[in-house]
Amino acid sequence: MPSIFHGMNPYLEHPELFPGLHHLLISEIARFLSPQLRPKYRVAVEVRMYETTDENSLLVGIPDVIVKSRQTVTDSTNTNVAVAALTSKPIKVKIPMPVTIREGYLEVREVGTEALVTTIEILSPTNKRPGKGRQTYQDKREQVLASRTNLVEIDLLRKGESMPMMGNDIQSHYRILVCRGDRRPYADLYAFNLPDIIPPFPMPLRSGDGEPVIDLQTLLNEVYEIYGYDLVIDYSQQPVPALSEADAAWADALLHEQKLR
Repeated sequence: MPSIFHGMNPYLEHPELFPGLHHLLISEIARFLSPQLRPKYRVAVEVRMYETTDENSLLVGIPDVIVKSRQTVTDSTNTNVAVAALTSKPIKVKIPMPVTIREGYLEVREVGTEALVTTIEILSPTNKRPGKGRQTYQDKREQVLASRTNLVEIDLLRKGESMPMMGNDIQSHYRILVCRGDRRPYADLYAFNLPDIIPPFPMPLRSGDGEPVIDLQTLLNEVYEIYGYDLVIDYSQQPVPALSEADAAWADALLHEQKLR
């Protein structure tokens, strides 16, 4: 069943669904680009890895008091250890566990020289909230922007803090940034909202080379249909993250029109 939303499907932003969608969409973009770029360029799926802890957990510190038992030595072989009686039941607590995060992204490289030409990133939830994930990505982003490498940055998440840009106060649900290495500090921003079709955009390459146009809407719809997201999404419920009142009313009317509510 095709997606009923004309643009981004807000139900796909659910934290249990988006990591899988992220992986599949990266692969679908690579599959689309590869035959158009060869033989001069190749597309590689790369993985960024880092360790973090559950941000909702409390940090475990060093205890303020270390209690040692009193020992009485009676002879060289026997030692008595004083044991305190339990006066209350322990409280169950949750401690942060190190989690290895793997984030896929694409690199377009020149065949023969292996020179990096373009990096394509789809932002993940960890990139848009404070913590190790955002810092790791921002470090990578700054490294790319300090070079001549082109950057394509796709943000399909309403929740979280958008990546920094200078000199504008543009507000939108979603964004696609196309930043060419030979035009910095200027870049092309495609800003769009929930009811909008995702705009197609050119994939920047070396100056003078023909640039394929990525129709992300078509690719997203294909991923949705091929991998059966309609079988796991319950459209009778509200999406997560929640929509604004106006957007919720718009989505509700669309779902009723499609007889899904």
